[in-house]
Amino acid sequence: MIAIIGAGKMGEALLAGLLTRDHAPKDVLVTEPREEHAAELRERYGVETVPAADAVERADTLLLALKPQDMLALVDEIAPLLSGRNLVISVAAGLTTAVLEGHLPAGVPVVRAMPNTPALMGQGMTAVAGGAHAESAHLDRAEELLGTVGEVIRVGEQHMDTVTAISGSGPAYFYFIAETMIEAGVAMGMPRATAQRLVDRTITGAAAMLDGTGEHPVVLREAVTSPGGTTAAALRELERHGVRTAFTDAIEAARDRSRALSGN
Repeated sequence: MIAIIGAGKMGEALLAGLLTRDHAPKDVLVTEPREEHAAELRERYGVETVPAADAVERADTLLLALKPQDMLALVDEIAPLLSGRNLVISVAAGLTTAVLEGHLPAGVPVVRAMPNTPALMGQGMTAVAGGAHAESAHLDRAEELLGTVGEVIRVGEQHMDTVTAISGSGPAYFYFIAETMIEAGVAMGMPRATAQRLVDRTITGAAAMLDGTGEHPVVLREAVTSPGGTTAAALRELERHGVRTAFTDAIEAARDRSRALSGN
């Protein structure tokens, strides 16, 4: 039995993914304190919604999909009911496995996961790291469940804050670029709908090239950049304004914030 505790956007994305990949509604419990939303989940997915304590007692795998500021209070609430038979998978940014283990009974296996919002479209990128008591079978289980909403990769715990900064926060960087490109088109007299369609398809097409060809981004960029051409002129301006350095600084800031969330 699987329990999803917290059915916000990410929790619901995981629920939908599980139910489309060989998991029956009867095998999934959901904890959602907002009764109106809980009723919607029951109607939409046919799952049972239960209090957290009931979910812990009945499920062997717990997917904790709460915000970081709410996670430890929930863990403290359910800790007395947990044992080594349970697997705890946390998708809260910044909270290390060591922090979670410090609030749980000894021996409870914990896997830390960082999905991103494209999971809502089944196109997520999730990294997982195991805690002190997580064995290979626990990581396999986490990969199986999180793989229902996209690709999963294993990393060392020491890389999870960087994962958060790159892929967890990463979609926002691309939305920022898309927003900027659209506004530039509008400023140059193009209808907004036309500019947005051009930008949307350009970004998704470029992403497909990056993923599908296996080429390094430098190779793909150079293929678009003719000597003395329009792309070269644009890239020269980006370098002049220090965009590469600004992006690096932004990713480091996101990493540092992830560390701060865990108190490290």
